[in-house]
Amino acid sequence: MKNSVRAFAPATVANVCCGFDVLGFAVDHPGDEVVLTLNDSREVSIAQIIGDGGRLPREAGKNTAGVAVQSYLQAIGEQVGVEIELFKNLPLGSGMGSSAASGVAALVAINHLMGNRLTRKELVPFAMEAERIACGSAHADNVAPSLMGGFVLIRDYQPLDVVKIDVKLELYCTLVHPHIEVKTSDSRRVLRPIVSLRDAVTQSGNIAGLMLGLTQSDYALIARSLKDVIAEPVRSAFIPGFETVRSAAIQAGGLGCGISGSGPTLFALSSQMDIAERVAKAMQHEFANHQLKTDVVISKLNLEGAKII
Repeated sequence: MKNSVRAFAPATVANVCCGFDVLGFAVDHPGDEVVLTLNDSREVSIAQIIGDGGRLPREAGKNTAGVAVQSYLQAIGEQVGVEIELFKNLPLGSGMGSSAASGVAALVAINHLMGNRLTRKELVPFAMEAERIACGSAHADNVAPSLMGGFVLIRDYQPLDVVKIDVKLELYCTLVHPHIEVKTSDSRRVLRPIVSLRDAVTQSGNIAGLMLGLTQSDYALIARSLKDVIAEPVRSAFIPGFETVRSAAIQAGGLGCGISGSGPTLFALSSQMDIAERVAKAMQHEFANHQLKTDVVISKLNLEGAKII
């Protein structure tokens, strides 16, 4: 077995408007990286974290990368020492799956060092436990696409049923990250515990339409379905200018626009790269009207997921 390995896990967009906690997809970049090195200590430790500004815990049991490795080793019955170096390329609290990427990269690395004993789908529960440490909820809509690539549906959580969607068309994602932070715990706290029957029916129709649009190459159906009547109406209060930015993205040719994960990053999907670039400029312009600086990423869908470098 190798003694050391470096792995990369991509950013992700969770929820994708109508798919709250059940849908996500991966993008090519940016993403987090880890270097895992085996030793004789029989303990998991965090050697260093680069890029977090000193904000993330250095204790393995409180860090998503450390928790992911610990839970994996316990499951396979191995007691080996592991030193983790974490390189945070994703901003914290951005809504791009930052905590998920750290845990996923560490899982792919330790699985590789242990001879790839588990499949990517089998790694999902360990990544979910790492998410529980980060935000108090063991959801899979970031970790599953980061592990598996492409669009992923979490059909159910008990028992866990994860399905990779066979997307039949070209899609380009525009990610615009305004320079504010939204904590996942805060954005989950404002959600309504009970939704109306009308909203449940509308949301079900939209997610079914989105699934069909993705698998049947129907851009118009995707555009009609990228609407959320449950989470975004309350979460958008955390993002200045949300409505005008979303409208600008659609007017510039985007198929749809919504909150990436818990925000504040907004995503838009487009059918062509030049449209995605035009959408990015329109969204940045509207955020600037609200005195917010932004970072922009334009990427194709990442069909591969996390990888060994």
